[in-house]
Amino acid sequence: MSNRPLIRHAVPADEAELARLDRETWSRLHAVLPRPAPNAPFFDERHAPGDYLVAETEGRIAGYIRLVAPTPLAATAHVRQIQGLAVADRARGRGIGRALVRAAGAEARRQGAERLTLRVLGHNTPARKLYEAEGFVVEGVLPGEFLLDGVYADDVLMGRALHD
Repeated sequence: MSNRPLIRHAVPADEAELARLDRETWSRLHAVLPRPAPNAPFFDERHAPGDYLVAETEGRIAGYIRLVAPTPLAATAHVRQIQGLAVADRARGRGIGRALVRAAGAEARRQGAERLTLRVLGHNTPARKLYEAEGFVVEGVLPGEFLLDGVYADDVLMGRALHD
């Protein structure tokens, strides 16, 4: 059996497992929104199953990444943005996050995108190192953009071209 995760698009039936993963991985290291409520839906009118790629290992979801257009404007139709990445504690250190970031790049290319962008909290060193290793560069910093539990946090804008 391969250690590589199966990456696929999310489906509505994944909702309960994704909601549980979202609650279990919530942390101020990466979250600007409050911790999800125990029975909060994962999918809604702004977060559709088609926006997510999931990684499965051993028949269970081990992580997800959300890939969407950054705005509804035609002027940004060539850009996709990562707006969420989570990996289950049980699956950390096994390349799941890296596989999801790579899959998001491939999916963005398939959708015709030329650029891939994201936003990450300045203090989230593990995520920033992963993104940098995958070719993302810092394109801007909004200093003190978020006030989280009484501490200001920078919003770091990163991006990369999708062509070689």
